[in-house]
Amino acid sequence: MSSVRYLISSLFCVAVILFFGMAYPHHLHYQEQFQLFLFDSNYVWDIVKQPGGVADLLGRFCTQFFLYAWVGAVIIGILLSAIQLLVSRFVGGGWFYGLSYVPSFLLWLFLLDEHALLGGVWAVLLTLLAVWGLSKLPKGWGRYIAVIVVLPILYWMVGSYWSGSHYYRYPRVFPTLLYVAWLLALAIPLFAYVCRKWLKDSKGLAIPLFSFALVAVVMGAVVWKNANFKAEKVMQYDFMASHQQWNRIIETANKEKPNNQIGVTVQNLALAMRGVLLDQMQNYNQNGIAGLLPDVQSDATSPMPTAEAFYQLGMINVAQRTVFEAQEAILDFQKSGRCYKRLAQTNLINGNYEVARKYLMALQKTLFYREWANETLSLLGDEVAIAKHPEYGRLRKWAYKDNFFFSDHVIPEMLECLYSGCTDNSMAYQYLMAYYMLTGDRERYNNFISKNR
Repeated sequence: MSSVRYLISSLFCVAVILFFGMAYPHHLHYQEQFQLFLFDSNYVWDIVKQPGGVADLLGRFCTQFFLYAWVGAVIIGILLSAIQLLVSRFVGGGWFYGLSYVPSFLLWLFLLDEHALLGGVWAVLLTLLAVWGLSKLPKGWGRYIAVIVVLPILYWMVGSYWSGSHYYRYPRVFPTLLYVAWLLALAIPLFAYVCRKWLKDSKGLAIPLFSFALVAVVMGAVVWKNANFKAEKVMQYDFMASHQQWNRIIETANKEKPNNQIGVTVQNLALAMRGVLLDQMQNYNQNGIAGLLPDVQSDATSPMPTAEAFYQLGMINVAQRTVFEAQEAILDFQKSGRCYKRLAQTNLINGNYEVARKYLMALQKTLFYREWANETLSLLGDEVAIAKHPEYGRLRKWAYKDNFFFSDHVIPEMLECLYSGCTDNSMAYQYLMAYYMLTGDRERYNNFISKNR
């Protein structure tokens, strides 16, 4: 029976990995971009000195690996399987074996929410490890003393059972599902212990396998039904734009035309980057002028594709402001590796080298942005190297030469000014012509064509 249980736990782990790796990878990317884990003593101390800081730190440490979705999926699979195995240690086999999977399924359900943080899963695991360790001690005064010693340590590691811990991105939202899973992870073994007085364990495989199958089918259906695949598609377009995967964006749009604002914005940006926006835009879903450069909202997510379009057009200051405000709108007040990288780039292009250095030195303390930060630091102050750089040199040449106030309501005038400042700016030309086409402004379209022949 022990071997069979390990086999079933392994299959459960594989199911979790396949789900997050194949069906939900961009939710993991979404998590990674809204934190900046630093290998820095001050950063670590600021986290661990708070109640629940150890679980929070472990969650943040693991989340940085979500940049690579399959690695993140493996981490989640191992964590949920470890929790299930610990619960099954207390539950045993028989009729109650299937119940050992319930807390892990609930945590799986919890992680479907893009605002759920991995520190909550670590808190459950650390609590179970503490309980399991205490249960191994011999009965007597030694165990009672150990409980008295462990409880404050556990409070420091996982925080208060009901409030105050950093397990959800909305600071004022109570993650009910997480705490239900936490409670059941402790209550189910107690329930099984009490019920065994009236219900004998079965030594065969049929009953535990049946109990597992029942829980797996019911909970698996609940997980699949509650998965937000619509948000996953939106996050996919945002991820591809952030990594400038223009060909992949077009291929994805060809398979299924996006019908949301972020998808359409990214689709049009990819078409423009490939120089075919004016020729092919009519073959794709459009969202009016909002599909080109949507009005910037005061949140951390929707402005990012628009900021990418601003950046690629050469509207560097506007891109910088948009990214900075998006980072400040992160709900749990963390910093963002993605935003830090873009802010370093915009300041480098603008010649604000000391400001760029500040962001790059922070990125040097990360695991996955360190190499890029070191390469970019070598460009600071090197005007010749920047001018020759295929991206920074081009965008510096395209950028506005004069300062003025930006407004979302004068987009065509902004694009005209951008193009007149550098007629090599093919992006500005495509976006301006597309703007006139989408608004049906034939007069201004013809006037601009005749003026720039």
